[in-house]
Parts: sequence; structure tokens; C-alpha cells
Amino acid sequence: MMILRICTLTLLLTAPALAQHSHDAHAMDGGVQSHAILEQFEGRVGAQPNGFRWHGQAWIGTDTDKLWVKSEGTVYGTGQIDDGRHELLYNRALSTYFDLQLGFRTDQDSGTGRSWAAAGVRGVLPYFIETEATLYASDNGHYAARLAASYDLRLTQKLILQPQIDVNLYSRADPGRHIGAGLSGIDAGLRLRYEIVPEFAPYIGVVYGGRLGQTARLAAQDGDPATQIRFVFGIRSWF
Repeated sequence: MMILRICTLTLLLTAPALAQHSHDAHAMDGGVQSHAILEQFEGRVGAQPNGFRWHGQAWIGTDTDKLWVKSEGTVYGTGQIDDGRHELLYNRALSTYFDLQLGFRTDQDSGTGRSWAAAGVRGVLPYFIETEATLYASDNGHYAARLAASYDLRLTQKLILQPQIDVNLYSRADPGRHIGAGLSGIDAGLRLRYEIVPEFAPYIGVVYGGRLGQTARLAAQDGDPATQIRFVFGIRSWF
């Protein structure tokens, strides 16, 4: 119920933009284009075990209709893969700043695999804050929600500071994936990147990973800490 309330509130906050007439999206439609970006391609050190994280996405289509692919996960030095999440989505422009996304998500890593139907909105809030709000329904009767936001603060022409936060919620506990019901975790980071060229930017930063509620208790049973702070170094690139 809490998940549905949060997603409903998010949709209400974006409703003015979503309510714009659909012909606005058609008016900006052009030819087929494509784009791919590695948002995070980074080593994470400072809390054992150290790890390597990737987070990337790509799309192909027109201004109005696109096919999106997203992938993320973390590989640890022990060989374990965590938070392996992959999505295939149809993207429909609702307005100049907001899109509707519908599709499929699969969780594939060292834990129990899960499949989900996905529905959400993504776009840009005032002050150019990039946001995503997605609701998921799994093949075994579980529901989940994810809220994400990031912002690029340009310090100079080439130096950019990016705060970022992801929040995950689940309707039921899933011991096979070491996830408890309710607000399960927060991943927040602060990265400073230097754009050698716009398409290629090395960065450094610090990230905070917090397990909450039932998820924190499940982690404690496995001998894992509830919170971790790590330093990161990596590359952001796009083409």
C-alpha cells in the first residue's frame, strides 16, 4: 500500500506535464536516432568486499517512440554479482519533458532470479533534475517501486558535480534475493567528473549504500553490514 501511495504521489506531481495534449509529442517527431550512455562504470573501494559497478542504458527510435534497454549491477571481488537488473522498455513521449515507459524487467545475478512487468514515468523536473518513478509487478505476486533522481551541477565548463539517489521499495519479503518488505534500501552518491570531451569523462566520488528495515535484518543474519560508504573512481561515456 505504501508503494502505491508513493507512486501515486509522484504521478500527481508530474500530472501537469503529463496532461499536455498528445499532438505536442507528434509535432517534435523526427527520424530514427540512437543513443547509448554508461552512467556508471566504476570501481568501489573502502568497504569489504570491494566491487565494480556498471549502470548503462541505450535507446533507438524517434522523438515520440523509442525502445530502451537498461542494465546495472555490481560484481564483487568474491565473484558474487549483486543487484543485477536488466530492462527492456517501450518509451512514449507524453510531453516535452516527460515520457511513459512500459515493458519488462529481469533480475539476474547471484541471487534468485525474478521477472517483472514495469510501468513508469521518466523526465526532467524544474532546475533540470532528472527523475524516474517506476512500479513493478513480479511473476510471483510481488510488487516493487523505484524512485531515482540526479542533477548535474556545472562548476566550470568541464567540471561537473553530480548528486544522485535511488530508493527501492517492496510489497513483500523475498529471502531468495535478501530483500525485506517496505523501504528496502537507498543508494546515494556524489560524483565529480571532468569532461575531457562531452562524450568521455573520468570521475571520482563517494557513495552510500543503506539497507533498511527487514532488509537490514536479513543482511545482519548473513553477516553483512546495514550501511556502507565507499569511494568510487570510474568513467562516464556516451555515443
